[in-house]
Amino acid sequence: MNPIIPLLRGAHLRKPPILTSRPLSRAFVSTISTVPNSVAGFLDFKPHDAVSDVKIDGFVRSVRAQKRYHFVSLGDGSSLDSLQAVVPAGQAEGLTLGAAVRLHGSWIPSAGHAQSHELRVERAIVLGPSDAKTFPIQKKYQTPEYLRTLPHLRSRVPFNSAVLRFRSEIVASLTKFFATRDFVQTHTPILTSSDCEGAGEVFHVSASDPAPSSSATETPKSFFRRPVYTTVSAQLHLEALAQALGNVWTLSPTFRAEQSDTPRHLSEFYMLEAEMSFIDELGSVMDLVEDMLRHICTDLAESRVIDEILVRSGERATDFATAEQVSQRWEGLLRRPWPRISYTMAIELLKHSEKPFKHAPIWGKDLHTEHEKYIAMKVGNGNSPVFVTNYPRDIKAFYMRASAGASEEPSPGATVDCFDLLVPDFCEIAGGSMREHRLENLLESMSAHGMNPKISSDGVDGSSQPAENNLNWYVDLRRWGCPPHGGFGLGFDRLICYLSGVQTIHDTSAFPRWYGRCDC
Repeated sequence: MNPIIPLLRGAHLRKPPILTSRPLSRAFVSTISTVPNSVAGFLDFKPHDAVSDVKIDGFVRSVRAQKRYHFVSLGDGSSLDSLQAVVPAGQAEGLTLGAAVRLHGSWIPSAGHAQSHELRVERAIVLGPSDAKTFPIQKKYQTPEYLRTLPHLRSRVPFNSAVLRFRSEIVASLTKFFATRDFVQTHTPILTSSDCEGAGEVFHVSASDPAPSSSATETPKSFFRRPVYTTVSAQLHLEALAQALGNVWTLSPTFRAEQSDTPRHLSEFYMLEAEMSFIDELGSVMDLVEDMLRHICTDLAESRVIDEILVRSGERATDFATAEQVSQRWEGLLRRPWPRISYTMAIELLKHSEKPFKHAPIWGKDLHTEHEKYIAMKVGNGNSPVFVTNYPRDIKAFYMRASAGASEEPSPGATVDCFDLLVPDFCEIAGGSMREHRLENLLESMSAHGMNPKISSDGVDGSSQPAENNLNWYVDLRRWGCPPHGGFGLGFDRLICYLSGVQTIHDTSAFPRWYGRCDC
């Protein structure tokens, strides 16, 4: 018998707790209902009269010492701005730069012009001391390059903590968006035996101490029975889950062993990926991406953190895109509809451009960054995102569905139902496609991409794919009830860059890893 059932049966027999009729004290009610517990909350809390017996925890950002009082700027990560605390000199011992403190006192209207209220401290407790002389994060300007050498500390810089809060709010907004669309959030594996993109830019995974062999001549036994890598995309596993759950999405870490040290590349980054079942046309996937990004901008328009990431002051201002540029990006995402042109049209547009390109636009070749920037400027008028669709088959992944034969825009070669989403200033941030759901067509595409798959009659032949890239299971998905489906992947860190004005993807992640760098 289920041991929980008796507990459930007896639950209704228990007497409810008796609530006292004694009124709560005024001080208790006031503390629970009105007094904030964060710096951001206090900065928004502007009572006409002083509020006594308040407490705030935080880190000392700066100290200005005078004879009778020390003026302490306090932050806790909840706000770009600091809270000013006025501390009697006798209470200020240990209140040094970087120290973790708890301050008790009264929240009162301020006589100064820099803030409306301040904390008049009556008791200060140092919870975590800090040596101000050696603390690396100083109030003075420090370059992004220097701060990247301190990944364990740089999030204490107010703007960096604002970017991380912005990141958190976007995740919350995405969760809300997909929930309202009846998408199921899933968690896909980080370790995989498949290279989704087939580019070979993967990290190999092995145990640090392989199991010893029975004899000195035998090769040590590996942890897994076949080569295993860190994932480059959750897409293939999402396709499997979509056949069980319907529409699915995930936000998960992905890895690329790409030896690129540019502002646009990380070795570990987050991908937002979604898969839709029982859809017939690529337009449905593009509609989802457009609605999703527009939802984020609408949902977060009134957020405090949006105002904070648009603050540009002092030497740090040159580290970011201007506030005007960022505002134009947000406005562009809110425009509707976003232009959609085919790759073939884009090539023709580039060929007839008067702008000289370093790389000549050639049908059948990938678009370069200079081409994407021109398309975003010309087609999107410099503010609207642009979908470029139907790329040549030979330059895209094996899993993309072949475009229909009849087309209003004849192309020089075979194309696939796919898209890249280009945004002004930043080029590609998302890509998607219809997936090839027909078994014979998928096998033919894999052969054309040099994979040469073979399957047995029962679909479980372990020798049908080389051990280096196991895609047998992916082929199996087409054997038993695979509907038309499609999906997309969006570089989450790049999206943060685009919406915040941060110039490099290295500064949107708390602990960035890129070629040559994994510092903590």
